Amino acid sequence: MLTIYGCKGCGSTLIEAVCALLGEEFKLTEVAPWEPGPAVEALRALNPLLQVPTVVLDDGTVMTESVAIILWLLERHPDTDLAPRPGDPRRAAFLRRLVYFPSAIYPMYTVGDFPERWVKDKAAQAELKEATVQRTLGCWSALEASFGEGPFFLGEQMTVLDVYASVLSRWRPGRDRIREVAPRAVAAAERAEAHPSVAPVMARNFGNAA
Repeated sequence: MLTIYGCKGCGSTLIEAVCALLGEEFKLTEVAPWEPGPAVEALRALNPLLQVPTVVLDDGTVMTESVAIILWLLERHPDTDLAPRPGDPRRAAFLRRLVYFPSAIYPMYTVGDFPERWVKDKAAQAELKEATVQRTLGCWSALEASFGEGPFFLGEQMTVLDVYASVLSRWRPGRDRIREVAPRAVAAAERAEAHPSVAPVMARNFGNAA
């Protein structure tokens, strides 16, 4: 059984949801990386960067980085329809967007959540945080521009891209503002969130807030 180190509403939500969709059993170890204590020290021993999700496999192997964990999970379930298989013409678009989320959007939270790590002046911190919001909206707008036909990111079939979007669209600046620049992308995220396997995970992590 996998062990997922995570905290409510954090990036670990994505891995919880993908595991639920795949029927992958896991144990969740709650840890808030910004709160000192034994849980943080246990996480630090596995991942000195104190990132969540951090996943420990059955054999003790430690995995970090959401995309790496997702691809590993998909390889364990090669018959899943949560990703197009190699050779599928949609595969390139899938891989591009799967990496786009953590490379273009996710870093804005790394900076914006803790602006004091980057600049000391209070006014500069506020300016930096707002800049991350604008950059985030720009990234969602670019996603929207490349959105194809169908209710999901890759057409008629839900994939992990839609689940990824359901988590990231919960974060700053929130769905109402993201919807203004990326209505189809947010609609796909909401469809994924309504999936019977995903809905309980999202409810546990975010409650009813959108």
